[in-house]
Amino acid sequence: MSNVLVLKSSILGDYSQSNGLIDHLMASWEGKTTAIIERDLAANPLPVLDGELAGGLRGGDNLNARQQEALALSDQLIEEIQVSDTLVIGAPMYNFTIPTQLKNWFDLIARAGVTFSYTETGPVGLLTGKKAILVTTRGGMHKDGGTDHMVPYLKTVLGFIGITDVEVVYGEALAMGEEMAANGIAAAKADLESLSA
Repeated sequence: MSNVLVLKSSILGDYSQSNGLIDHLMASWEGKTTAIIERDLAANPLPVLDGELAGGLRGGDNLNARQQEALALSDQLIEEIQVSDTLVIGAPMYNFTIPTQLKNWFDLIARAGVTFSYTETGPVGLLTGKKAILVTTRGGMHKDGGTDHMVPYLKTVLGFIGITDVEVVYGEALAMGEEMAANGIAAAKADLESLSA
């Protein structure tokens, strides 16, 4: 697994279940990685994409200061993916979708000609040869159901940029009583440990 990029997106800080599961995974990988880059997207939020920034991400010679900063940040975020072999992405479910903080990251790294290209046969992802581990936590039980819009979206957008080797670890029923929550965390930890074997 060599180089690992860790993305945390929970807004709950020390109370975050997804962050706790990621920390559990990283502890089990201690000594097995060459380098770890960690970004807490809630503690250090990225800018929200708007028309001005979207124009800046296309580059050019006439960018204003805000656009130049966004382009430099986007380049840095993409470089972090490029130098990583494995991405560990924390994705708690908020109102049936991913946190805004994580969506902002995707908006800044999805760039035509850089992380994907359009061809006559459709888009081709340019960030190939990498693995992603999604750690998703939910208050209810949504896995494989019609209310889980997150995992299909995440697999789609990761595949769009070339990352098709995706493992998903679910921590579910975390707001359905102490026993079910404990079982949900235990099941997630067991799945994470199987990834560490």
